[in-house]
Amino acid sequence: MKEITELNLSDDAHYTENHEWARLEGDRVRIGISDYAQDQLGDVVFVELPLVGSTYEQGQEFGTVESVKAVAELYMPIGGEVIATNTVLEDSPDLVNKNPSNDGWMIEVKATNPAELDTLMTKNAYLELLKGLE
Repeated sequence: MKEITELNLSDDAHYTENHEWARLEGDRVRIGISDYAQDQLGDVVFVELPLVGSTYEQGQEFGTVESVKAVAELYMPIGGEVIATNTVLEDSPDLVNKNPSNDGWMIEVKATNPAELDTLMTKNAYLELLKGLE
């Protein structure tokens, strides 16, 4: 397991208590799980993602990540319509372990209310949450 100081977290992402991240990229929001989450899960062997066109509210479950240790639910950090999924994860779910903040992203959404990003944690606030979990 990584120490908190070893985690690779993006400065420009927003984080949830469930360890998802959301990053505004133009008019879309890209979503994945944090380096902490993938580290806790261990080797990811399968990722179940929603269909493009699906809509979810903030906090709703949108998929699962299966590792050799456990299955974890994925929750929407921001409400919106799924406009893209990372289909590369179907054949290479290990990208979630190798690079969860970039190549291991999961979905992109067109946000219903982009202001919901402001309800999420900054990198520093998320690090404080993680310190409380130790």
